[in-house]
Amino acid sequence: MAGQKHQQTARNDNRVPMAPWRHLLVLIAVIGTSGAVAGRLVQLQVLDHEFLSEQGEARTARIEPIDANRGVIRDRNDEPLAVSTPVKTLWANPGELEPGAPAIGQLAEVADLDETRLRERLAQNSEREFLYLRRKVQPSLAREVMDLGIAGVYSRREYRRYYPAGEVTSHVLGFTNIDEQGQEGLELSYNHWLAGEKGSKRVLRDNRGRTIRDLGPIREARPGNDLTLSLDLRLQYLAYRELKAAVEAHEARGGTVVMLDVDSGEVLAMANQPALNPNDRDQRDPARVRNRAITDLYEPGSTVKPFTAAAALESGKFTPETMVNTSPGYRQMGAYTIRDHRDYGRLSLTDIVVHSSNVGISRVASDLSGEQLQSLFYSVGFGQSTGIGFPGESVGILPASVNLRPVEVAALSYGYGLSVNALQMAQAYMTLANGGIRYPVSLLKNDEPPKGQRVMAKETARQVRAMLADVVEDGTGARADQGIYRLAGKTGTVHLVGASGYEADQYKALFAGMGPVDDPQVVTVVTVDAPSRTEYYGGEVAAPIFGRIMGDALRLLNVSPAGGASMADDDATDGTGGQG
Repeated sequence: MAGQKHQQTARNDNRVPMAPWRHLLVLIAVIGTSGAVAGRLVQLQVLDHEFLSEQGEARTARIEPIDANRGVIRDRNDEPLAVSTPVKTLWANPGELEPGAPAIGQLAEVADLDETRLRERLAQNSEREFLYLRRKVQPSLAREVMDLGIAGVYSRREYRRYYPAGEVTSHVLGFTNIDEQGQEGLELSYNHWLAGEKGSKRVLRDNRGRTIRDLGPIREARPGNDLTLSLDLRLQYLAYRELKAAVEAHEARGGTVVMLDVDSGEVLAMANQPALNPNDRDQRDPARVRNRAITDLYEPGSTVKPFTAAAALESGKFTPETMVNTSPGYRQMGAYTIRDHRDYGRLSLTDIVVHSSNVGISRVASDLSGEQLQSLFYSVGFGQSTGIGFPGESVGILPASVNLRPVEVAALSYGYGLSVNALQMAQAYMTLANGGIRYPVSLLKNDEPPKGQRVMAKETARQVRAMLADVVEDGTGARADQGIYRLAGKTGTVHLVGASGYEADQYKALFAGMGPVDDPQVVTVVTVDAPSRTEYYGGEVAAPIFGRIMGDALRLLNVSPAGGASMADDDATDGTGGQG
């Protein structure tokens, strides 16, 4: 044992001590390493701090768009007709979301997406940084998706256009696309006014794509401007309801109602059938989208006869009592035959309008020049724009007077050989209702009295209104009489025009008029296309619609059934503005 201890001690004593220079090397290495670390820290924290901060922010900071709230469209009584509500849009960064990720199945289930299609889209767009998942969904659905915590899935706020009245106002308002840009109607024509300007802001996101800090706006969003229309939503509902019911009852192809304020040219109601719900994008087929009151042209038929009578009165050759021989109930002009329903014999100018005699009104026109007739028609608005500024407006056709043959003058006198839209016809009847002043029509509420143009003498307008009152009381428009207000108007029935010319068994039923007779407040035009039951004349189909609409409309406007000033007391001006 003593020997072993001795041997161990000997071995320990034989260790060679470390040379001093090796201690120095270790010390130098430690100092060098510490210096390098310190230098790196200095470089990172001092010399490269700004660069690294920028790089870090570039990887976590993002620029997000700020959508502008589109302007509200309101009716004349401030009822909202089109509003934009905040919604959420879900999107993904395909570079952060692998197509094969297991979480995609859960994402597809919650977001109501087709899982296979979603994986395909992610694979096809792998080089992009932005891919829509769902546009403009309810915020509650967006929250459910974001609560899944899937990296590469984001949400942002957008707006969605909503139309509270649905199809009732659809043809006037039009609609926007998914990007809130106007596509039809007033949404299109006033898109720049309503749209506003988008803004942008900087945000910080964590490694899961969630926004953790708002760094502030780069450019503030500018909301769109509001738009106040001339429409009265109460009257619009009324017109829409009555028109839809009549089109269904007569199994018609379609129809239109236009209602104007007599003293301003403001459009109080404009309804069409068939209609569409602008909140449902699947209904936006061309047949339902167009505003027939402005885009569709037709030959106005007998609704033009009051203006032929006005031209006769303006010529000085006729009075309301001037007698015209209509026997034997037809008139031959070369190869053309003009016919009445029966032989009316001798009729006054008033009775020609009351009984809607084609023979009588054509004989009146033959005593006028084509220029006199065409000039009066043009002055009330036929053959030219109404000034409404609505997209797709059709101007119609009014033949030049210099080229008119006698038979064409005769045809023009009872509404054939020219074409108009329903709004033009309403504008023309407005001149009869307000004492001879033509105003530009407007879908916007007027802040100031409009400037009009006198197109016929006040007395002429009064005399023609009296004729139209007799039409409702004793003539072809008797079914427009609703028993409360005295109304005035004119019936019309024309053949529809098809691809090969006039359709022998397809008609357009018409009625245009005003009320109350003693102090007209409202002008209304009704058209019904191709009623397919036994009744198809304007007096049978369109006149009752007119009567119901006018009766309810005048009550809503608090117009007294007794009327105001008599027709002889019209307060028309010289046409430069104010009430006519």
